[in-house]
Amino acid sequence: MKIAIAQLNPTIGDLIGNAQKIFDAAEKAVEEGAQLLLTPELSLCGYPPRDHLLNPGFISKMSEQLETLAQQLPQQLTVLVGLATLNPHAEEKGEKPLHNSMALIEEGSIVTYFHKRLLPTYDVFDEVRYFEPGKQSNCFVIKEEQGKGILSPITIGVTICEDLWNDEKFWGKRNYAENPLEDLANNGADIIINLSASPYRVGKQKLREAMLRHSACHYGIPIVYANQVGANDDLIFDGTSIALNRQGKLVSRAHPFEDDLMIAEFSTRQQNLIPTAITPALENEEEEMWKALVLGVKDYARKCGFQQVVIGLSGGIDSSLVAAIARSAFGAENVLGVLMPSPYSSPGSISDAEALVKNLGIRNITLPIKSAMTAYDEILEPLFAGTEFGVAEENLQSRIRGNLLMAIANKFNYLLLSTGNKSEMAVGYCTLYGDMNGGLAVISDVPKTRVYALCRWLNQEQEIIPETIINKAPSAELKPDQQDQDSLPPYDILDEILHRFIHEHQSPNQIVRAGFSSETVQKVTQLVRRAEFKRRQAPPGLKVTDRAFGTGWRMPIASRIIHN
Repeated sequence: MKIAIAQLNPTIGDLIGNAQKIFDAAEKAVEEGAQLLLTPELSLCGYPPRDHLLNPGFISKMSEQLETLAQQLPQQLTVLVGLATLNPHAEEKGEKPLHNSMALIEEGSIVTYFHKRLLPTYDVFDEVRYFEPGKQSNCFVIKEEQGKGILSPITIGVTICEDLWNDEKFWGKRNYAENPLEDLANNGADIIINLSASPYRVGKQKLREAMLRHSACHYGIPIVYANQVGANDDLIFDGTSIALNRQGKLVSRAHPFEDDLMIAEFSTRQQNLIPTAITPALENEEEEMWKALVLGVKDYARKCGFQQVVIGLSGGIDSSLVAAIARSAFGAENVLGVLMPSPYSSPGSISDAEALVKNLGIRNITLPIKSAMTAYDEILEPLFAGTEFGVAEENLQSRIRGNLLMAIANKFNYLLLSTGNKSEMAVGYCTLYGDMNGGLAVISDVPKTRVYALCRWLNQEQEIIPETIINKAPSAELKPDQQDQDSLPPYDILDEILHRFIHEHQSPNQIVRAGFSSETVQKVTQLVRRAEFKRRQAPPGLKVTDRAFGTGWRMPIASRIIHN
């Protein structure tokens, strides 16, 4: 039996468009001789739909669209479609109004629904806000023709995303009382399928494959994993759907970060999955992060209705990386780089920005800001007279640039990409209504040291980011001879402290005991807390690590907490 895995890129709420993607995949599956088609979690409405689920009209239209789709799908193909369904027991039992479900469609009819049993609430997930967990193990039987009219029944065990992530023998603990995998094994499943919308983070595919390999070996059951691809707001989905046989050996892998239709094949004689096409894994973390960021910015713009982007170019490494990502996502002709030199801009920075523009082949314009700075000085002179040049004057330069970029974005319907990295966002080394302006913060989850690593990886075969940009000391250039290290520790030290504090939740004292200066640690952790109000007003940023400043980051602004 051939199983087709539709690795789809849905748009949130586009029920008609998403249904068309499922239908197109079904036609291709039939051409490939498949008997069963799998689609990702909530494939009809896209994941995560968030508070669209509070709209009864949206749920009703989703149900209607499923009925229409079921009638259109090829009669000879069994299809699983993800959607939100009403919980009929919600009022009488005081339960949540919806289920996160998979509809089983056979011969043009909806046969039954399977409900997700484990609902995550950590990081970016908040599924218990909307859904009631399923109460029973999910199985169905499909019959494969063996010739001469003999039909061989195959029991398919159905899991939805998180249902696979609770095997205590792999994790060393249980996060939920139930283990759907164990239940399906006890119920005699011949194959376990998992229909996912699992967000990307760097290195996650290795973890997925290790977990699924363990589960397939432990239960002696082959596993087919179908994952969503594409980006929705801050979340990126890498796809990379896979199939493993009951020995835990990889037999199929789809392409990462792109739409795909993967075919897995189950042999009833061997009671096992047999090898088909295995797409090679990506070589390193820089390559996968690059592909994730390109897909993230491309989908964000496309799904929000933008075709062109604008970026402020300073001659620094952050804006250079964002410009390179944008060129890859949109093509050079759809990227406008804006150079906005001030009297404090070094000749080297201007020439570096010009060299970058030449390397990328993007459109560009230069808008000097000296006259605007003079105008602000004259307006503020009665109030600022007798005071020293300081942060207020430095920030004015950034805000002038931010206003110019927003004016261009508004005038020509461009998407403004902000260029701040995670290290800067963490400690507030950024200006509200200035360099933080934009519709998307492309690298706000990429630490400064990783920015350098990405640029060096990008330059492996030819110079894309000028070497002079990579090699020079980073500077905001808002006053004479300024360097980032005037205000911050060296980035290798800063990023390690930030990783321990933000990702590993270590206290300042723990970080100091790991060998860092007490004064530096106290300064950095205090800056992180003080910058919360800035992050709350920042544009959405693409999530590529396990702890991003996005929907999974829920820190109060006004708080007083003592870290030991």
